[in-house]
Amino acid sequence: MNFRFAHNNFNVLDLNKSLKFYEEALGLKEVRRKEQENGDFILVYLGDGVTPHQLELTWLRDWDRPYNLGDNEFHLAFTVDDFDAAYKKHKEMGCICYENPSMGIYFISDPDGYWLEVVPAR
Repeated sequence: MNFRFAHNNFNVLDLNKSLKFYEEALGLKEVRRKEQENGDFILVYLGDGVTPHQLELTWLRDWDRPYNLGDNEFHLAFTVDDFDAAYKKHKEMGCICYENPSMGIYFISDPDGYWLEVVPAR
């Protein structure tokens, strides 16, 4: 029996705002979408165009408040080939939420408060 990663899920309050953020900040693009016939939810899967891993964004029609992320001690990590350019872009976007220069990494926060680690490609 072999298991492989398929995707991670983040629930989002404003799907369009999140889609815009993920494309602008990380270059992720929609690869597929599932909409419940009665409109209860929409699932949008984002990909980087390189790896098979996807991020599933889930929008729930009846959810009307920010998600409780607890201590937010989880995150997704992304490598980037031009760390300095990515840092500059994210600084201009105002989405950097934590920096660790000694480790050579930083984190950005999406519109719902999920943390995303940015690591230089090594």
